[in-house]
Amino acid sequence: MAHREIVPAPRTNPLVSDKSNPKPPTTAPGTQSYLTDRERAKLKPSQDELDHSPAHHSNGGRGRLTKGDRRYRHFAADDIGLNKQIQGTHAPDHEDLDVKPVLSIIEEILRHGKSFDIVHGAQVPAHSESYEEKSFQSAYHDAEIVKLLAYPINKISCEIICKCAGGGEAHSIAIGLLETLSNYGWDAKVVITFAAFSVTYGEFWLVDQLRGKNQLAKDIAALKDLPDTMEHNEEIKKKFKAIFNLLQTVLTVTQIIVEFKELPTRYINRESPEMVSATAHIPTTVYWIIRSILACASVLLNLVGSGHEYITSTAESWEILSLANKLSHMTEHLQEQLRKLKELIEDRKTDAALAALKKLFETSHIDNMIILKSIIRAREDQMPIFDGTRRINERLEVLRLKYVLLLISDLDLPQEELNILHLIYSQQTMRHEYEVLWFPIVDHAVSISPTQERQFLDLRSSMPWYSVDHPSFVDPVAIRYIREIWNFIHMPMLVVLDPQGRVANTNALPMMWIWGSHAFPFTKQRELDLWRESTWNMDLLTDSIDPRIQEWTRDNKTICLYGGDDINWIRRFTTTVRGIATTLHVPLEMIYVGKRNSKDRVRRCHEIIDTEKLSHIFPLKDFYDYIWFFWVRLGSMWNSKLQHGMTVETDKIMQEIMAMLTYDGSEQGWAVFSRGLYEMTKGKDDILITVFDNFNQWGHRVDHPDKFVPELDKEISGVHPEHHCNRLILPGHGNIPERVVCSECGRTMDKFVMYRCCTD
Repeated sequence: MAHREIVPAPRTNPLVSDKSNPKPPTTAPGTQSYLTDRERAKLKPSQDELDHSPAHHSNGGRGRLTKGDRRYRHFAADDIGLNKQIQGTHAPDHEDLDVKPVLSIIEEILRHGKSFDIVHGAQVPAHSESYEEKSFQSAYHDAEIVKLLAYPINKISCEIICKCAGGGEAHSIAIGLLETLSNYGWDAKVVITFAAFSVTYGEFWLVDQLRGKNQLAKDIAALKDLPDTMEHNEEIKKKFKAIFNLLQTVLTVTQIIVEFKELPTRYINRESPEMVSATAHIPTTVYWIIRSILACASVLLNLVGSGHEYITSTAESWEILSLANKLSHMTEHLQEQLRKLKELIEDRKTDAALAALKKLFETSHIDNMIILKSIIRAREDQMPIFDGTRRINERLEVLRLKYVLLLISDLDLPQEELNILHLIYSQQTMRHEYEVLWFPIVDHAVSISPTQERQFLDLRSSMPWYSVDHPSFVDPVAIRYIREIWNFIHMPMLVVLDPQGRVANTNALPMMWIWGSHAFPFTKQRELDLWRESTWNMDLLTDSIDPRIQEWTRDNKTICLYGGDDINWIRRFTTTVRGIATTLHVPLEMIYVGKRNSKDRVRRCHEIIDTEKLSHIFPLKDFYDYIWFFWVRLGSMWNSKLQHGMTVETDKIMQEIMAMLTYDGSEQGWAVFSRGLYEMTKGKDDILITVFDNFNQWGHRVDHPDKFVPELDKEISGVHPEHHCNRLILPGHGNIPERVVCSECGRTMDKFVMYRCCTD
């Protein structure tokens, strides 16, 4: 009996329209629409459809595409008509399905299916699952949604196999699948289709992996006549590398589509313009995901019956690469849209949290715990504050029903400010009444660097009061509240919370500098009361900056405070004044208080004054802390008075403060003389030199030390220079009045803006 040899028919990809060995497509990968001429003509959009297309709306109807919009330039015209056809298949009634458990199983199948290193061809050891992984996967396998979607998944799986094997056209098959899945949302359509393919993909790899050691797998592989995929054909290895890369892109873009569905509707409605614009391309993307899945399925089906004679198709390879390129562009676009939506949602969440915090501060509470716990986030078992005195961590409850002074600053807290606050804190006698809590402001948008970490720890260790144990405990919404409501920018501030958590003062630092703990409880009313009790004298001017000044006042000595940074003038002035005081037998004590914003020059003057014994100075080690404190107190007095509506025209103390600040703003030296609590006079360089040069004309009237300051005041008041130029320099972060009159002549001063950079 004659036997006829059976020759296998040439194998072609039913989803690729050209021959088994076609020429490469003339268009670049990623720019093919994969539609036939007949379909393209059928889907060609009208101008009206172009004007109302998702692409048109996604770039605001501008016509010109932005960089991001250009990701769709290669298929925009075809996809407008295609989108219309795709939308025609969509009639959802299962919008709220949670398909993540199914997607998780798909991801596991892809991970386990890739049993070989596609690049190098080396076998990868089998993955060893932990107990947690098995439990996690088991939970997904048992999820209700997996059981619910099992039937449509298997139905679509059969449909893909039958239509691909039957030589159907890819576009028609894809539209057919969308019609079958018409009652599902876009995320469910793509996940069901992907899961359907994953079943075939997983079975293929299961047989391939087990065929060498399992007879059942070996028999199935024999009946399918599968090639020895990873052992004998480098072309197949390359093909599966491309397929795996395409499937990873499919997985990524599918995850993004599912993420869109999971965005919280509390902050963004699905019908909102932002959401509609961001998701406009999802239907088209779902279509191309299905086309990509069909291309991968076709490759698997072509392996059946091929044995060692499998011939790879160039068109098939181009299609895989081109689809991967197309989906990559779509992925980038959707990732960008998702990022923008997440930013919008985060902003709205923060807005809502900020509004809730505002309401919390406006609400009455029985104690301060609700407020403190809303700005310091910590678990119940955590101790989020650090006691700088006892060097231990504490719970927030140690601050219950106490006045809490929030010291708010970034990590660039000026050392002199910290030192003086430390000095005031150590002198206060009301520790049981209030506590200071350092509240560090660090940008939560970026991770704290090792340098910042060290800087924070150094600052915290130098503070004797409480500190938030780490910047991460500070709630980001509280930081925004502090910046927007309390107007914190960079300069430290001291916010006072009363025992019920109410804000008693949004910045008590000026009160702290002027009166120290005597200003407790640091309310605006207390501040006003203190001003009503105050008069301009040496006690207000210097307070407890240097205990020697208080001692000199008690001893009824004449005190001279002088400043400037011209060492030649300082030598002449101090020598002249000390000589006159000796002649008149006036007990005189002089102390140098320097100048603002001239640290290095003041240091040099300070050293020379000490070396030449021209006068008293502040302690050498911390001299600038005292000088800074002297001037910051004067600036604080100015701002405090302004906040209470006081002016230079009507307030004697403001006139004196302004005169002092004006002296410091000049390039000249100056001095204040005082005896007792109420005798004071002052003058600047040229006036003082004129008066002391004419000492012989008025010195004889000082027949008793008590008369020195009054007579000096008469002489200073009698000198009227033909010209004067007074400059008042105010810090940019304080209250800047629209109108200020000169303390010397009463005329309105000209107003300028000064930007200063001084490396001295």
